[in-house]
Amino acid sequence: MTDHSDDNQLITERREKLAAIRARGVAFPNDFKPTHHAQELLRKHDPQPNDELEPQAIQVALAGRMMLKRVMGKASFATLQDGSGQLQLFVTKDALGEEAYAAFKHLDLGDIVGASGTLFKTKTDELSVRVTSLRLLTKSLRPLPDKFHGMADQEQKYRQRYVDLITDADARARFVARSKALASIRQFMVEHHFIEVETPMLHPIPGGANAKPFVTHHNALDQQMFLRIAPELYLKRLIVGGFERVFEINRSFRNEGISVRHNPEFTMMEFYAAYWNHHDLMDYTEQVLRHAARHATGSATLSYGGKVVDLDPPFTRLTVRDSLVRHAELTEAQAGDADVLRARLKSLGHEAPAHWKLAELQFGLFEAAVEEKLWAPTFIIDYPVEVSPLARASDTDPSITERFELFITGREYANGFSELNDAEDQAARFQAQAANKDAGDEEAMYFDADFIRALEYGMPPTGGCGIGIDRLMMLITDSPSIRDVILFPSLRKES
Repeated sequence: MTDHSDDNQLITERREKLAAIRARGVAFPNDFKPTHHAQELLRKHDPQPNDELEPQAIQVALAGRMMLKRVMGKASFATLQDGSGQLQLFVTKDALGEEAYAAFKHLDLGDIVGASGTLFKTKTDELSVRVTSLRLLTKSLRPLPDKFHGMADQEQKYRQRYVDLITDADARARFVARSKALASIRQFMVEHHFIEVETPMLHPIPGGANAKPFVTHHNALDQQMFLRIAPELYLKRLIVGGFERVFEINRSFRNEGISVRHNPEFTMMEFYAAYWNHHDLMDYTEQVLRHAARHATGSATLSYGGKVVDLDPPFTRLTVRDSLVRHAELTEAQAGDADVLRARLKSLGHEAPAHWKLAELQFGLFEAAVEEKLWAPTFIIDYPVEVSPLARASDTDPSITERFELFITGREYANGFSELNDAEDQAARFQAQAANKDAGDEEAMYFDADFIRALEYGMPPTGGCGIGIDRLMMLITDSPSIRDVILFPSLRKES
């Protein structure tokens, strides 16, 4: 538990030090230029023995935060942490001079310094800088958390991510892995002839998913606007316009709950390809996930929560009905019996609406009893039309759509389908959704007349898919909560 009175005393003392520095001249200098980074020096020189390294008198200049300090008479040690890692400083009165060495002894942990000197190895074989010049660049006014325990409160880590990143190497590594994965996904998409685009965040009509939107008001236009719940309808307008492969990686917003797997503001990639169907999309989605995992971690075989998740083999593909037989302990006959499904749902505490037909009952039981059991990568296919208002219906069974969702570790990672490009069919489905909204369904879709107009110009056969980037990063970095992979997650206002 933090002793705030102690912290306040330390802050007061540090402010007094800063006041004294201001009185002597420039308190926050901006003319120090580091020439090296810690990790680069360790990679290049750590393998060298000291009798080979020290005679080279390699001059270096590093800047970073002082994380540890051990003062021992005329010679002291400190640990400098820059954006790449940590390196030890060896600081002596003889090399710095009496005045500069005295100033070093008054530095605080967390201060940002610039250090110049030569590389050598200590008797314990640790690569270090024999410091010949040391300058305070930024005075830290607040003490860092305990060096051994860091920030103990998880919400505080989310709220003060800047401190979390200073003190927790695992947190820094997690977001480096996220950056690598995102960069590799972008590269992979471009290599496969996709064009990256940006579409509006503010929508006059929310669409592209069944979700409750955030509502705002545009003053200049004097009209209600919505933060987008998905970029789908704009991306498909681009397919109409002649771009045959497009993708967007950006934020979407859903005014819904917060949990370990949901954040109201989240990152998603949606991509669309003309002349692809849902089978093409599943093949490609597998490749995207494998590629991202390998570039972020070096392997497509991951560990999540202590269990293996192997992205290398072809992903399993099951219909909703087949999944009930395999994972909900139903026979083939029972999986096709509406009364049995309704009774099973009731036994699980889910009262199915009276108007639900067989396909909806199958899907409802899948969500209640199967989804959480899908640990290995599994595509669930053949979703009912009633829950897929933007997907193309199957030519062989008009009650289902050419849609899939990808489940790994018991949660959804991707949703894709052969797109509905029949303007009249789409208009009818929008009308059905609008009727549901009028009946009180806040997540039902609006009727988007401009999107219907776009389809009336003709959209080629198209496949589209959305991948939840944050959930993918949870998997890649073995993170139990979505807030662990979002730099600044949504939190209740600080009291």
